[in-house]
Amino acid sequence: MTAKPATGATIRPARLTDLAALKSVMDLAIGTLQSAFLAAAQIAASRAVMGLDRQLVTDGTYFIAEADGALAGCGGWSRRATLYGGDHSAGLREPRLLDPATEAARVRAMYTHPAFARRGIGRALLAHCEAAARAEGFARCELMATLAGEPLYRVAGYDVIEEIVDDRGGAPVPLKRMGKVL
Repeated sequence: MTAKPATGATIRPARLTDLAALKSVMDLAIGTLQSAFLAAAQIAASRAVMGLDRQLVTDGTYFIAEADGALAGCGGWSRRATLYGGDHSAGLREPRLLDPATEAARVRAMYTHPAFARRGIGRALLAHCEAAARAEGFARCELMATLAGEPLYRVAGYDVIEEIVDDRGGAPVPLKRMGKVL
């Protein structure tokens, strides 16, 4: 399924052949968009718990937004219990399937290429993910927000459930678990 949001971007499912491009956008987004909120050591530590989760691509719940012929952003949702983290984040992985009747779907790994920041790409991807989760019977979504991502999620109707500090990468990285009724 391919969708075209109001931003002019096209949203399509990510494929395994997109992995290198996804990693590149994620690295740029972490390094650039977090710099207004985190110190260099925290940005480096962020890479230890953020990044690509191939399971989302394999499950068909990870999407790419393309604009002006480029990968403008990516993001997904999951019917699995993992709340955040990439392939390399072994301690964060929880592949158990969620029960849509009692549990919240997870919005996962949302990244915007810095050249496309503040152009509606993240909002379009988020809405696409929420609609897909709703179509599978989920009534709520939860996510783990970075400080850079929190303003987007607040505008989209998410509320803070808890604040944590993840120091697995060697420096304390503040994160906010947020939720929304769909």
